[in-house]
Amino acid sequence: MKNRNRSAFVTGASGAIGKAIARRLAKDGFNLYLHYHSNEKSMQALALELQNYEVDVTILQGDFSSLADLETITENVFELDVFIHAAGNSEYGLFTDLSDKKLQCLYNIHVGAPLHLIRAFLLKLRRSSHPRILFISSIWGEVGAAMEVAYSTMKGAQIAFVKALSKEVAGNGITVNALTPGAVDTTMLAQFSKQEKQELIEEIPLLRLGNPVDVANAAAFLVRDESDYITGQVLGVNGGWHM
Repeated sequence: MKNRNRSAFVTGASGAIGKAIARRLAKDGFNLYLHYHSNEKSMQALALELQNYEVDVTILQGDFSSLADLETITENVFELDVFIHAAGNSEYGLFTDLSDKKLQCLYNIHVGAPLHLIRAFLLKLRRSSHPRILFISSIWGEVGAAMEVAYSTMKGAQIAFVKALSKEVAGNGITVNALTPGAVDTTMLAQFSKQEKQELIEEIPLLRLGNPVDVANAAAFLVRDESDYITGQVLGVNGGWHM
């Protein structure tokens, strides 16, 4: 395979989107560094599944609020061609009800930790022939959402970072892009009723929710060698919900 011997690091690989991306990259021949926070059982099952693709899989546990954990992660990633930040969580509710602890947690996961890791990994990425950085952001980072103000803010910060860093590292051949999924059928939508989901589907031109594979397929495209001339871009994976 063309990507054999190339390595990709995926944060949040125990989540639905992270898993789908890991599966797709393994299928495409990437050796993988897969990060997770607490779902060890899920990660071990995924690692076992990925053995079918005959790629190397390294599991890295880490709490993104811990500087020590971030340092441990960076020390255990050796060669790197692709960095994908798929880790994330949301907090649904009024902004005035959001605690300082939850606000800090959102910042750590969506902004603080990935910036720390990317800064540490840039030297390794510069050695790659086709280096890639990709954020799994959100439609709410583009348009904002009531009841998810802090989440929208963090996702918007990711997009701003992508646009700025893409200019700074373009001379090194590193591309930096973001995907902005819309309504994807993951645990983040579990809080909504069947009726609420149906009303949401009726707002989407393609008349269905997205699924993690839709996001993984878009991610696979942006890390391919053939995407060398695409950088600083925000690609919506939203069924036409936002254009």
